[in-house]
Parts: sequence; C-alpha cells; structure tokens
Amino acid sequence: MTPDQWHAADMTLWQGRSDTGEQGDTRRLFNIVQSLPPQAMKDKGPGGKVLVGFACDAGVQRNQGRPGAAQGPMAIRRALAGLPAHAIGQVYDVGDVVCVEDQLEVAQDALAYAVSQVLLHQGLPIVMGGGHEIAWGTWQGLQAHLDAVHDTGRVLILNLDAHFDLRTSRPGSSGTPFDQIAAATRAAGGVFQYACLGISRLGNTASLFEHAEALGVQYLEDTVMQERHLDQVSDRVRRLMADADHVYLTVDLDVLPAAVMPAVSAPAAYGVPMSVIETIILQVRDSGKLRVADFAEFNPRFDQGGRGARVAARLAYRLLETPGT
Repeated sequence: MTPDQWHAADMTLWQGRSDTGEQGDTRRLFNIVQSLPPQAMKDKGPGGKVLVGFACDAGVQRNQGRPGAAQGPMAIRRALAGLPAHAIGQVYDVGDVVCVEDQLEVAQDALAYAVSQVLLHQGLPIVMGGGHEIAWGTWQGLQAHLDAVHDTGRVLILNLDAHFDLRTSRPGSSGTPFDQIAAATRAAGGVFQYACLGISRLGNTASLFEHAEALGVQYLEDTVMQERHLDQVSDRVRRLMADADHVYLTVDLDVLPAAVMPAVSAPAAYGVPMSVIETIILQVRDSGKLRVADFAEFNPRFDQGGRGARVAARLAYRLLETPGT
C-alpha cells in the first residue's frame, strides 16, 4: 500500500477529560489507545482490539447516496475517546485506509490487506466506515487470512441492516458487496452463509427479495425485530452461529430508527431499536467466533448534536470490551 491509501493514526483525536485527581481507575479510552504505525504491522503483533478506519465515499456515491461517510472514522474516534475504559484491554489504532477520488477497488484491496495483517497477528479488527462497500474489503481480508492459514471453516456473514446490499450491477458500490461476496464464494466452491437482520420491506425492491431467496439468504424484517421479539431474535442468532466456525459481523447503522441514527445515507423510518442491536452485538462478541467486525454508513455531515456519533461509538465500544462483561 502507498501512503495515499493508508494514513497513520491521528492521535490528536484521542483526547478527553482527565480525572486523575479522583480515586480509583479514572482511565478513559484516550488513555489506553495506542498508535500502531502501518509499517510496523508486519513486525509487531498487537494481539488485542485493533481499530481500522475506511475513509471512503466512493461506494455511496456510486449507489446514488448522500456522501460524507468518509469522515465517519474520525468522528467515531472522537466520540470513543472520552468513554471510560471499563473492562477494556489492549486497543490499537492503525489509522485509515483512504479512498482517493473514485479508486474504490484500490481502497478495498488496501483494506483487505490491513484486515488480513491484523488477523495474522491475532488481533480483532474493528473497521469503521465509510459506506457499506466496506464489506467487500473486510470480507476479502478475512478470507485471505483463512486461506493463508489453510482454515476451511464455515464463515457466517451476519449483517444488521435495513438493506440486502445484493445489487448485481457493476462496478461495485455500497449496494453490491454481498452479491460480490456471493459470486466470489461460489467461484471458489464455497458455501455462502449470509444472514441479514433488520430488513426494511420498503427499502428493498421485489427483485432484491427474489435474489436473496435465490441465494439462500436468511433474513428477518425490521417488524419482527422489535423489543417484544428479543427472545426469538436472540435464539435465531444463536442458531445461525451454531452452524458457523467464524463470524463476520457487519453493522450498517441505517438499521437503527432515524430518530436514533439520523446520520446515515438512507435514514430508516421504522428501524430496529438500539437495545435489540446492542444485544445482538454482545451475543456475537461473547460467542468466541467473532473474527472481524465493521460499522458502515455513519455520515457526520448529517449528524444532529453528535447524537449519531455517540450511538456509533457505543456500539463499537461494546466490541472493545472483554467478552462476558
């Protein structure tokens, strides 16, 4: 990767209130996050949680959405910085993969490399986007790592999203990543295990539902993912993970109601409650099968009073915590 593609961590983003005059553990995330220069990844295995930014608008623009998600990683870091460091161990920030103009495929290749390197050194990559084109890069990184270590285990892609993102048009965009993954999986003779929870019937055409059915996609609509259905949803997630060796969790923040998450390309009129989304994230985190996660579509340009940034940071924080806490 060239310097244009990968920018080292900006540690000036990691700052916040200091309570050093108080008793006990007063650390916040800005006190414990460490910079890991990109060039050091081959030589130093972090062995902890590793934040990777994907500063990209190209996929959203290709999909006729609202640009601005390229600033998402920076805003999420700022919102994370001042949170108290409860039950959090090593956290590294390796900086951002940056998409230059419309060079989306180049940026996705760079992201795949970053993810594979973190996995090589036994880290858990937590990728912050950027549009949902992030998924094609994240998945390629996971698959490259599994291929390198000759791991043929079953991979479940668990997408919390209002949209299938199974468009078949090319070139790729924020609307195509899971169709791209399906095609690559089939070409390699593998099994496409994709579950999409939170689907909006009003956000997907009949054609997309038909394509999902043809690909064997398992999904739940947003109407059956409300708090009153939480036990059934959790059981569904448990059964999905039971059939997998590895889980790739991808969270499109537009799965949340617009009142909770206004700062996305396509705000949800209905959406899935924050409590349900957080419960699923914790369930996946504690499963022992989570290998990589990403957060997509956060767009600070349309945030209201930093509300969306705080929501994105809270969900990312849950993955930084030690499992079981």
